[in-house]
Amino acid sequence: MSKAIREVYGSVLAELGSDNKDIVVLDADLSGSTKTKIFGQAHPERFFNMGIAESDMVSTAAGLAAVGKIPFVNTFTVFLTTLGLIAARGQVCYGNLNVKFGGAYCGMSDALDGASHHALEDISAMRALPNMRVIVPSDAESTRWATKWAVDNYGPVYLRLSRDVYPDLYAEGTKFELGRGAVVRDGRDVTVIACGLMVHKAVEAAEMLAAKGVSVRVVDMYSIKPIDRELILKCAAETGAIVTAEEHNIYGGLGSAVSEVLANAGAGAPTEFVGLKDTFTESGKYAELLAKYGVDANGVAAGIEKVLARKK
Repeated sequence: MSKAIREVYGSVLAELGSDNKDIVVLDADLSGSTKTKIFGQAHPERFFNMGIAESDMVSTAAGLAAVGKIPFVNTFTVFLTTLGLIAARGQVCYGNLNVKFGGAYCGMSDALDGASHHALEDISAMRALPNMRVIVPSDAESTRWATKWAVDNYGPVYLRLSRDVYPDLYAEGTKFELGRGAVVRDGRDVTVIACGLMVHKAVEAAEMLAAKGVSVRVVDMYSIKPIDRELILKCAAETGAIVTAEEHNIYGGLGSAVSEVLANAGAGAPTEFVGLKDTFTESGKYAELLAKYGVDANGVAAGIEKVLARKK
């Protein structure tokens, strides 16, 4: 069953807020879109609309964390990780404070609003911050886990959340672990390491290429920082070729994180990067934008065929 990631996030926050009175939620005047309004309706005394003042919102959250609260700050990803970045760096991460960042409408999922609202550099920015953990859920169950994990574990956490509706990948009660990825489809010829929406596109691409006799392994790298070094190296050794797939600039994101692991280990698997090719985007229908910028199933399939041509 397909579920909107933002709806799941808002509902889980409200549920957790019933059990933990230290949870407070701040939003930059977009709670109807981020769905933190669900928390606000359930716990109005612990919900704060901070207006369109992202840096102030993060600074306020730092203060709340300093006195023992568990603040979640929320707005569109692009604003949270640009306008909110100075406070995230200088106050939250520098002080290793217990603030959680809910970046809604990641990638191009705010499709019609165009380049100003598309978030394609956020993984790069957030994973570069000391003390920050970065999680990218790929379905409802992983969103539930990520939100609860953020509450249960001290320190800064960034949750990259889509506006889109994702099909279920995981059964209820699936066990996740920070610093790990999950093989969602096995294969022997090549591994696609993906996150978020692109896990689903990678599975589609694998099914397309199965008809041509290509066996594709798909990994959901839901934990970007820390990343699953062991799984990356295992996949490189067993399949001999790697494709990374992300709805993000190819610089600084998942592809860069995977390449760092391969380079540090001296693992020489040929690698291709599926993502935005260092470009700004435009407004349009979501599916059409994904196709135009090569971050759909066809784009992943093209990356697979390209890397297989280089595989020794």
